[in-house]
Amino acid sequence: MRRVLPLCGLLLVASCGWAGAEDGETGRLPGAPTGVTAAAGSATSVHVMWNAVAAAEGVGGYEVYRGPTKVTDVPASSHMVDVTRLRPSTTYVFTVRARDSAGRLGPRSREVRATTPAAVAADRSAPTRPGGLAGRAAGSRAVQLSWSASTDDRKVVSYDVYQGGVKIHSVGGGQTATVVTGLRPGTRYAFTVRARDAADNLSPTGATVRLTTAPGTDDGRDTAPSSFRATTHAADGAYYLDLSWEPPRTDGVVTEYQIQLDGRPATSLVWGGTPPRGRATYSFYVGREAGARHRVRLRARLPDGTWGGFSAEATVTTGAGGTTAP
Repeated sequence: MRRVLPLCGLLLVASCGWAGAEDGETGRLPGAPTGVTAAAGSATSVHVMWNAVAAAEGVGGYEVYRGPTKVTDVPASSHMVDVTRLRPSTTYVFTVRARDSAGRLGPRSREVRATTPAAVAADRSAPTRPGGLAGRAAGSRAVQLSWSASTDDRKVVSYDVYQGGVKIHSVGGGQTATVVTGLRPGTRYAFTVRARDAADNLSPTGATVRLTTAPGTDDGRDTAPSSFRATTHAADGAYYLDLSWEPPRTDGVVTEYQIQLDGRPATSLVWGGTPPRGRATYSFYVGREAGARHRVRLRARLPDGTWGGFSAEATVTTGAGGTTAP
């Protein structure tokens, strides 16, 4: 990849990055996993997810910690795990570390907390079967799934998503849709969903939906940021671009974006903590020349470690104070 100098942004939660960070320099440790989330799956289990660390950093696997104690190893091909044998009504703290192929550990991720619900005595009643499972391919590497809510005599705590009979994901009991990424192009998959309550009772398996991802590599439009807008403003004799967009829907948290200016990578935007909910914004310096015309777009690094599609491209002119919408 081409190396370019980073353009520092104004947003305090963002940090500048080298566009050449994917070049795979040797000798460095894997970075700290980003986008770590933890959600109770039952009274005795928590589902922990994180964004895959870039393959260029030579990741050999991950270690998941509960407080200071390592609880499990996870292969590099995965970025989620169920931590089991926990206590009901208890708050736990989790972190994740990446390990390179030589066994060296990178820094810990930020801490995330999850509280298991109270155990329900003598609860042997399973939730009803999730209904209406539907979906569609979202390009060559992702699918979108949705289903109707299950009912339970107490409460549905989570939904487990299966691919070919193997559990691959879990979402909270109040969520009836998800996007599964990290799939192969031109491949047919079978998905099912089961509901789970606090006592770990599993519903019967819902109907199967079969989906085929798009062949080859596409333009990634279904994994691209949407409603992208760009404007320009002046401050202290310089000009800045102000960007805003809706993050792509994924099966995890998007914490990193690459911004392309005039057809070249300009800067990386990385949230060190939890990204803002809903519409995101970012500003960065583009120079002191009035009347300069720029083309800008951006793309997200998906939770599976791959890049999503680029947003539509916007055109702006410094000093004009307006925007040309995509």
